[in-house]
Amino acid sequence: MKRIAIACFCLMIISMEGMAQYHRAPRVNTYSDEDVSEGKGFKKDHIFIGGTLNLGFSGYVFNVGGAPEIGYSFNKWFDVGLLANINYTSERADPEGYYNDNTRTRIYNYGVGAFGRFYPLPFLFVQVEPEYNWTKYTQKDFNNGALEIPSYNTQATSLLLGIGYGQRFVGHSSFYIAIMFDALTNYGSPYRDPYSGAALPVLKAGFDFYLHPKRS
Repeated sequence: MKRIAIACFCLMIISMEGMAQYHRAPRVNTYSDEDVSEGKGFKKDHIFIGGTLNLGFSGYVFNVGGAPEIGYSFNKWFDVGLLANINYTSERADPEGYYNDNTRTRIYNYGVGAFGRFYPLPFLFVQVEPEYNWTKYTQKDFNNGALEIPSYNTQATSLLLGIGYGQRFVGHSSFYIAIMFDALTNYGSPYRDPYSGAALPVLKAGFDFYLHPKRS
């Protein structure tokens, strides 16, 4: 977990330095009045592709994953897009029997979804992300000599809601970090504890690049 946290921190530093280079070059800031030509039809240089890294954790649970995405910036306030995701969740066995019945659980899931990002402030956005996920569970019971329990599959709808910080230049690139929670309570969601059902905090760090960069 420490190594992943350090890696995410390094990615954040590198991306911020990259965005600083963009600041030094003459270009149009998405938050200035002369930025986006709103209401003038579809623009290829408003299409972006990229993805996120996910990191979630609580006492006995660890979650990591990623989600490639494609989207479109309608204006300086609003982005929408589609995504796919893959996640891995591990819950370690608790020999005290307080958190679980001394059973280790590993969860593999993949899914599809959509997202919308609203920017009320230049550096702050609110994100809504509905998803549908397919999940496979494998377990090992340490009460009986590390006995393998037959795996099983589930399906679930999730609705991630959260806020984030970002630097965004329509037609060039963007970087953001966000913290999100699953607002639904469906069993089998990869963003909820499989025993207590509690929502797990999900930290996302994302990078996007526009397909047709504007010329400075």
